[in-house]
Amino acid sequence: MRSAASAIAWAFGRRHRWGLIAIGGYFLALAILKLLILDPSRVVVIKDEQTFAFVVVIPLTATFMYALGVFSFGLDGDLAARGSMYPARMLTLPVTTSALAAWPMAYGAASMALLWLATRYLAVWPSGFDIPVLWPALLAASLLAWTQALTWMPYPWRGCRVVAIVLWLATIDTIVMVALYARLHESVVLALLAPHVPLAYLAARYAVARARRGDIPDWRGLRIADVRPMNPRDGFPSAARAQVWFEWRRYGRTLPALVAMLLPFECVLLRLFRETPAIVVETLLMMLLTPPVMAGFVAATVSRSSGTFTATRPLSSASLIGAPLKAAIWSTAAAWALVLAVIPVALVVSGAWPVAIERIHATRVVFGAPRAAVLAVAGCAALMVWTWKRLVQGLYIGLTGRGWLIKGYVFLTLVIASIAVSVLAIGRSYGVVGAIWDALPVVLAVLVCLKMSAAVWIVMRLHRGRLISDRTLVTGAACWSAAVLALFGLLAWFVGTPLVPHHLLLLIAILAVPLARLSAAPLALAWNRHR
Repeated sequence: MRSAASAIAWAFGRRHRWGLIAIGGYFLALAILKLLILDPSRVVVIKDEQTFAFVVVIPLTATFMYALGVFSFGLDGDLAARGSMYPARMLTLPVTTSALAAWPMAYGAASMALLWLATRYLAVWPSGFDIPVLWPALLAASLLAWTQALTWMPYPWRGCRVVAIVLWLATIDTIVMVALYARLHESVVLALLAPHVPLAYLAARYAVARARRGDIPDWRGLRIADVRPMNPRDGFPSAARAQVWFEWRRYGRTLPALVAMLLPFECVLLRLFRETPAIVVETLLMMLLTPPVMAGFVAATVSRSSGTFTATRPLSSASLIGAPLKAAIWSTAAAWALVLAVIPVALVVSGAWPVAIERIHATRVVFGAPRAAVLAVAGCAALMVWTWKRLVQGLYIGLTGRGWLIKGYVFLTLVIASIAVSVLAIGRSYGVVGAIWDALPVVLAVLVCLKMSAAVWIVMRLHRGRLISDRTLVTGAACWSAAVLALFGLLAWFVGTPLVPHHLLLLIAILAVPLARLSAAPLALAWNRHR
């Protein structure tokens, strides 16, 4: 490579070419939609806020988050780690620290500006909206620049990086929202945002310099006490038990630490807005959603901990697969113990308890006392299971040890989701959504058939390869069937109405309980071990 600029550009293009191609394809679809597909006589019907949200806002948000991950190198490491996430392979390049910090920021800022300008001129905006041109591009570049600086910075505790990024980006967004609410001129908003990019560059240069020196602050004496499912000093009764402890030490404490760091700020929101019932309810929902949302950040670490080197350990496949599953259970339990302990105390201390009591009473009046109690318990249980599921749902992909498969899976998921929401949103004006709703039982039945076909194929491969004993297969099938029947019974009791047939609830229960992906984990590990 002739220069640092070309080397860094080649690194971005080589590692993320498919994602960048997908972004280009999305904007090409927007252009075709605007120029060829949309009938000018129906533009007023199509250009409503809900369609705009599905076609533009949701894909644009996903694209923006992807760009944040790409240009900050956030997709290549552990967000909760203490060390810098700037790739170590690039820190050894024979270029200055200023170049290492400047060129990724320059490429990222240019990409963010082009992303906004393409959306501004290609998207079909709701009629009557006055869409600005300059300050959203500068806002996107500022958010990316600060994300890069905070991502490359080393931290004294695990999880501090996520908290710092969330709080600082939320502060910038709040400043911009206040300026817009005050109806300030666009030049004032530009003046507020202009200093952020150079300040973020100085912070990023400082962070990269520390990373090149290997300088990581160590505040172990002030470390938050961690929850340990077992004590290594007492020894381990088996290698499988040691593997569980290893998985816990590697990523299990990250989720409780992140939740413990975010809960105090959410409690402050309860105190500040205790007089506003809507914000109190939203804050409580945010506290309940904190574990599953943060679990998504930790999930990448779970997948990496089950990669190529895991397959070389002298343990059975069952032990290697069971270890991260058990560690995820401990992590989920610790995180939710914090949430369930903090919420009642926060409501009492903040003075927001009357608002919560009023909402509970309203729910009891609408659903009745028994159903309201079951709704509360089932809702908490569902959130706990969802948290655990988010931690381990990518396990079978990570066990393959194939990096291209892991990235391809994420890329395919994003593409399918974007296409689905776009088709549904555009189809609202042409009766597509109504047709899909009418055909919902058939759609669910097809999905169930696909899921069960995949599960049968996986079970046959497991049985043929003797990867799992017949007793384990039968026990797993029985447990899955019991979970499906229990969920179906709960739905039938709670949503018992002639408008919702029972066979539809059974299809939903079958799709809700995981089966194929968890069953595929032994096959993925065997594929990794025998390559």
